[in-house]
Amino acid sequence: MTNDLKLGMIWGYWGQLPPPSLIETTKEAESLGFDSVWTAEAWGSDVFSPLAYLAGNTSRIRLGTSVAQISARTPTATAMHAITLDHLSNGRLVLGLGASGPQVVEGWYGQPYRKPLARTREYVEIIRRVIAREEPLDFDGEFYQHPYHGADSTGLGKSLKSITHPLRREIPIFLGAEGPRNVSMTAEIADGWIPLYYSPFRQEVCAEHLSGARRASR
Repeated sequence: MTNDLKLGMIWGYWGQLPPPSLIETTKEAESLGFDSVWTAEAWGSDVFSPLAYLAGNTSRIRLGTSVAQISARTPTATAMHAITLDHLSNGRLVLGLGASGPQVVEGWYGQPYRKPLARTREYVEIIRRVIAREEPLDFDGEFYQHPYHGADSTGLGKSLKSITHPLRREIPIFLGAEGPRNVSMTAEIADGWIPLYYSPFRQEVCAEHLSGARRASR
């Protein structure tokens, strides 16, 4: 078990100012053998810009978002971020996503906070399709439509495929999730889980909800 343990560090989201030792500390973590470094966002600093900066100052450590809030960007915009950053880092990105909560979604992003699980499921599916780049994006969901076909549509939208070819056709997607249904969905559709209030000494608490990972061979 101990041989499988990997260490990561998280910068979190910034406070009033950027952390003064962002580069130096991350480079030291990389030299010490840390596997990953993670950034976050709330309603101040964004999650992707610091990782782009870190990508240019490191060479091995994986770069993770913990987490990119799905209400902050359309799924295609997030896929563009992921494709770009994966190229800049030579394939080191781990894309962590989360639905956040009503305080942030409605208070900061000015969007309704409804059906976060269903919305997350659509969001992940669209990102996977964009990054796979097998065909133009054609998606008709409850929350996202590509092309958009609402009552106010011009009717001129077309199914598009990313101009930029992804470095990897599969980028690991982790979900920040809590609550039985959310954890179960994460086990089903994601490549990893960013848990909250989880203890490795009480694994049985979430064992049933993680059974979807076995069904999906994840």
